Amino acid sequence: MNFPAAISSGFENYSNFRGRAIRSEFWFWTIFSTLAVWAASFVDATAGTNLVALIVNLALFIPGLAVLVRRLHDTNRSGWWFWIGMVPILGWIAILVFLTTAGDVEPNRFG
Repeated sequence: MNFPAAISSGFENYSNFRGRAIRSEFWFWTIFSTLAVWAASFVDATAGTNLVALIVNLALFIPGLAVLVRRLHDTNRSGWWFWIGMVPILGWIAILVFLTTAGDVEPNRFG
């Protein structure tokens, strides 16, 4: 999946917590979200507000969570595994390993 297709998929499936998302879809979405927040922060810094970054963060939160859950589904893990990211260091390492692991080639319980 290329960059524009991943962004399009992220917005089309903004509230879809079912199915699977391949690695490229997740990482392209992550890059897009990071760039969007940086750009919004830059606009806020020049305007002297925090409103634009807040709106961008709120707009990208649910789609980002949905693509994260679908990515975990691709590795045959429940979406509830995202909570392990709340554990400092070890949780972050675990979630990073889950997100960088290749997904199941064959259909799994999530599709």
